[in-house]
Amino acid sequence: MAKKTLKDKAAVFATKKALSYLEKDPDKSIPKLMTWWERVDKSEGNANKQRIIREIVDNPDNNWYRLVRSLWDDLDREVLKTIFENLIINSFLIGNRVEVEKSQEYDCNVPWAILMDPTSACNLHCTGCWAADYGNKLNMDYDTLDSIIMQGKELGCYMYIYSGGEPMVRKKDLIRLCEAHDDCLFLAFTNGTLIDEEFADEMLRVKNFIPAISIEGFEEATDSRRGEGTYKKVIRAMEILRKKKLLFGASCCYTRTNTDSIASEEFIDALVNWGCKFAWFFTYMPVGVNAVTELIASPEQREQMYYALRGYRKTKSIFTIDFWNDGEYINGCIAGGRYYLHISANGDIEPCAFIHYSDSNIHEKTLLEAYQSPLFQAYRQNQPFNENMLRPCPLLDNVGALTKMVTATDAKSTDLESPEDVHDLSAKTVDAANNWEAVADKLWEKTQAEQKEKV
Repeated sequence: MAKKTLKDKAAVFATKKALSYLEKDPDKSIPKLMTWWERVDKSEGNANKQRIIREIVDNPDNNWYRLVRSLWDDLDREVLKTIFENLIINSFLIGNRVEVEKSQEYDCNVPWAILMDPTSACNLHCTGCWAADYGNKLNMDYDTLDSIIMQGKELGCYMYIYSGGEPMVRKKDLIRLCEAHDDCLFLAFTNGTLIDEEFADEMLRVKNFIPAISIEGFEEATDSRRGEGTYKKVIRAMEILRKKKLLFGASCCYTRTNTDSIASEEFIDALVNWGCKFAWFFTYMPVGVNAVTELIASPEQREQMYYALRGYRKTKSIFTIDFWNDGEYINGCIAGGRYYLHISANGDIEPCAFIHYSDSNIHEKTLLEAYQSPLFQAYRQNQPFNENMLRPCPLLDNVGALTKMVTATDAKSTDLESPEDVHDLSAKTVDAANNWEAVADKLWEKTQAEQKEKV
């Protein structure tokens, strides 16, 4: 764990005191907490977050305030307290400071979050998912997962995200890690079918585990990609979590076949009614030799998602992120350790969950050594990959950008079943990148013009 400075200790004390007030009267205390945060945390990295949240706090009638206020009504108070303390104190106040210091000290990206796969095993076989090719062959043992978290905390990282495979195959180890690192937040991308009453009770006990449940739209769209009966199991999982007053959200992949459903107001309203407090949106990436390139969303569909989510953010009480169309808010690509990285079940340290190339393995290098590796340094030197922040990705949006970095650093394919040459992978996305360019450039010009008008 990163060492606390005297300033950190004072901030921790003040934050815990401020959070205790929220339990008594949230409507009066939320503005006070915002004022306190602005007073004690003047870091450049959090200035934009504070500006956005200040706009929300000053307008209690808007949908964002209603979302924040709903947390007190819908969530278990001890769970909410733990999440706030780990997020605000450990991740934002202490973690961000340490990450900036370590990044400057070691001249490398130091991520805010680490995404890792406890296992490649999964109980489903979804169309277009590369993880299904591995079966149950790959697993990171508990000690390795624990070591990653210990190393990460030393560098300021208190946010850990699980993917796979299906991470819930390792339920007991996930809960054990929550217990061992009660100062961290753990989020899992899960198909939700293994969430039951017993596991929800364990979540309620440890208080720092948050599922993001995959759903492809409504029943027909979800079951067509994930298997018959999956949708009903997902809805059942959400019912259990909501009844237990636990925090959870959704993970939605929009493809050429389901974008209309994913982008619909009916679906967003359903997410809110099911109890989701957040939703992550991803566009389909044709990764793996068995990838279904026909599922790549069209430029018109990406534009559809762009406008849909921006509209819902003004009216719907749910926090949403589109990891491709929201590049303007985070200055492009977040991978390569800039904000996050990915560690596969085989231990390969990759710049992104969708970029299966690496020059480092956690069984051979420390996290810091991986951050300083040629591939991660190539990301650091080339980010952002385009001046148009709506074209953030070195694979899907910028022809040749990924190929250049992988080739220059001699990074290897981490696909153990069917290693994929980076030129072959990139060839799958050339048409998508070229077709998106014209649409994205028009959107970006419009966005820039609107921002100038506001100024």
